[in-house]
Amino acid sequence: MHPKELSIQDFTYDLAEDRIARQPLAERDASRLLVARDGTIDDRHFHELPDILPKNALLVLNETRVVRARILFRRATGALLECMVLEPEGGRPMEQALLDRGTSRWWCMMGNAKRWKGEELTTEVDGSTLRACRVEQRNGEHLIEFAFDQDVPFVEALGRVGTVPLPPYMRREAMPSDVARYNTVFAAHDGSIAAPTASLHFSEGLLDRIRQRGMRTTGLTLHVGAGTFLPVKADRMDGHAMHTEQVVVPHEALIALRKQLSLGPVIPVGTTALRTIESIYWHGTALLAGRAGPVMQVGQWDPYDASVDEPEASEALEAVIEQVERTGRPLAGTTRLLIAPGYRFRFADALITNFHQPQSTLLLLVAAFVGPEWRRIYAHALAGDYRFLSYGDGSLLFRGGS
Repeated sequence: MHPKELSIQDFTYDLAEDRIARQPLAERDASRLLVARDGTIDDRHFHELPDILPKNALLVLNETRVVRARILFRRATGALLECMVLEPEGGRPMEQALLDRGTSRWWCMMGNAKRWKGEELTTEVDGSTLRACRVEQRNGEHLIEFAFDQDVPFVEALGRVGTVPLPPYMRREAMPSDVARYNTVFAAHDGSIAAPTASLHFSEGLLDRIRQRGMRTTGLTLHVGAGTFLPVKADRMDGHAMHTEQVVVPHEALIALRKQLSLGPVIPVGTTALRTIESIYWHGTALLAGRAGPVMQVGQWDPYDASVDEPEASEALEAVIEQVERTGRPLAGTTRLLIAPGYRFRFADALITNFHQPQSTLLLLVAAFVGPEWRRIYAHALAGDYRFLSYGDGSLLFRGGS
């Protein structure tokens, strides 16, 4: 079956409210770890990861940082409007737009938007003021021009008046502690509105122990967008549109990936890192076919186009490396890649990930990675009192033969 024909109703399970983790554990690596390999399931803890990983593994880390993208405005009538900052106008690079001073235009989601008549909105927190004017609307999103203190970049203005955009299912307001705990210890590049949650389990000490055992790590960036919050409402996946997310992959990460192909397993930490490395393959494929420019643009259905000539993973990767070395710039662009059952993985041999929402594109990805075994894995986690979703426990999933 073509993934367009899949029904999200076939990828569900019963998730009780009390199984959703609403607070992180006191220690990042104290969370539990389900390990699924070759048909067996083991219950471990995340701090044991250095003893479980293959000795020659390469971990791929998403180094994005969550910004305080949730802003509350109150109209003169008293009505509260919630603004979620999504992406810069015109597809500008996220990190560049976050450095704007004085004014900055962003596409946003607005909660309670029907009550907004288009007048200027203002919010003030501890003497810092942010003003918002609507410029345009499209498909339920609003292009907003923000005005703020010219002496600070936009990301700092957000830091003063905004809050951490916790997922709605946590059903609580963000606390000061979430600024650190809803970010990874290796976060380096501002731009996400949601955390790469599998990476939240890593402490500095755990990373040190992993490297001391001979495993390697490399970093890249996918800025997690609004799509991570949005449910699939279409009857078939053909009717679901993946959001565009910005990607930056440095030269050294590409070289590490090339070297790893002959050394051992590639293990992305999180679905975002997995989608990024697989997107590298599809950009390389387009380069080899003469269909791609210097900016990566991977579409939702690219892997499932029967007309695509599919080279070996190493060939596609070499094409990307050659382009990066020729231009002297990192690989950058966007991906809308949907990974669903029927997808053939090119780089990822195992995956570290959390437990995902029923009927979500993330659960589709897990089902593509481990096959029908996903149902037994999730049933085991539910029966074993694992904690679910962003602040929940983790899993280490191996593909068959990996």
